[in-house]
Amino acid sequence: MYQFGWFSTGRGKGSRELFKVALDGISSGQIKNARISYVFCSREAGESPETDRFIELVKSSNIPIVCFSYQKFKGDRPDNAPDEPLPEWRLEYDRQVMGLLKDFDCDLCVLAGYMLIVGHEMCKKYNMLNLHPAAPGGPKGTWREVIWKLIDTKAKETGVMMHMVTPELDKGPVVSYCKFPIIGEPFDKHWQFVKEKRVDEIKKNQGEDNELFKIIRQQGVKRELPLILTTMSAFSSGKVIISNGAVFDSHKNKINGYNLTDEIERLLEAKN
Repeated sequence: MYQFGWFSTGRGKGSRELFKVALDGISSGQIKNARISYVFCSREAGESPETDRFIELVKSSNIPIVCFSYQKFKGDRPDNAPDEPLPEWRLEYDRQVMGLLKDFDCDLCVLAGYMLIVGHEMCKKYNMLNLHPAAPGGPKGTWREVIWKLIDTKAKETGVMMHMVTPELDKGPVVSYCKFPIIGEPFDKHWQFVKEKRVDEIKKNQGEDNELFKIIRQQGVKRELPLILTTMSAFSSGKVIISNGAVFDSHKNKINGYNLTDEIERLLEAKN
């Protein structure tokens, strides 16, 4: 039985949907011979109504959940800048998390709406995957930052990937990915609107209501859940293996990411 650990901050509807999709994939057999052995949440009950809903969802599935409040642990201490090393108190938070999880078995951890950078000690202890809303080699940062960079550079394609978690944000080895074009129909008419405009001008006048911004986001989101499902399935069936920080196929050939584009497009077509 392949065992997944699930990490989330549980701060919104998306976190619950990701978890439900993974559970449905396991119960339906799409993710074979697998289970989620535990859930870790970086918030505790009472911190947020959305997180409370997430915690209740996990409890209703009869999967053990461990909660440890990052905000309470942090107190008044300032966050580090994204490009700075994690301070000692942040590493201590990770150590305490690892202590709370020491009795659980886990082959692979999935970060699904987990809003904390993971320190080097935790990265070394666990194989961890993170979802990133860009294709390999694409923009770094949040999904909003990624889309603005795509528009700014007049990119022709983008994608979604899952990569190994490392202390360097969004720079871990690619595990799986899919790509899709953002030119042609239905994108071209929206590119025409922004063709002569600077990104800062679009942000000021329209922001995230810009139609090109919205359609790129929509096309990315619809591929995120299938990518997580097919990636988990690839691990539980032995099609993809992580060893010593590198990614291999079932024949033990090192790969730079498992390309799931065709499989995900077939799933989307079947759904439509």
